[in-house]
Amino acid sequence: MTVESVLVPVRKETRVRDIMQTGVVTISAGDTLSTVEDIMTLGGVRHMPVVRGGTLVGVVSERDLLRASLSNLTGFGQEERRAFLQVGEITRVMSTPPIVISPDAEIEQAARLLAEHAIGCLPVIEEGKLVGLVTETDVLRYVAGSWYPGL
Repeated sequence: MTVESVLVPVRKETRVRDIMQTGVVTISAGDTLSTVEDIMTLGGVRHMPVVRGGTLVGVVSERDLLRASLSNLTGFGQEERRAFLQVGEITRVMSTPPIVISPDAEIEQAARLLAEHAIGCLPVIEEGKLVGLVTETDVLRYVAGSWYPGL
């Protein structure tokens, strides 16, 4: 069986700002793990930037929450897990320092950073302020849309 590689045409002029999500919901570094879990569950969000005093200090993901629960609660039930999440602070599990990208960066750079660091999102920073979020799904949709117009 022969496997052929497919070259996906990527528009070089496309920048992170063209595919990033804006109006990103953030969470405070002092909030509990249960708060972020509730927001993620209700909002269908997998990644959240963590801020302290308006400054980005980290990113928390569903994977971070799962890892924290598994490492601390192996063998415990749902009630114990929820109790742990209610007292645990986000700073214990968030990824810090956050790996960020500029809105003017090329999509290829975002894809490389996501892959090299095995992360699911990049906060987008412009002039020191959080202006958006680009996820691995955003990059995949861009590539799929480049190859399959209409996606």
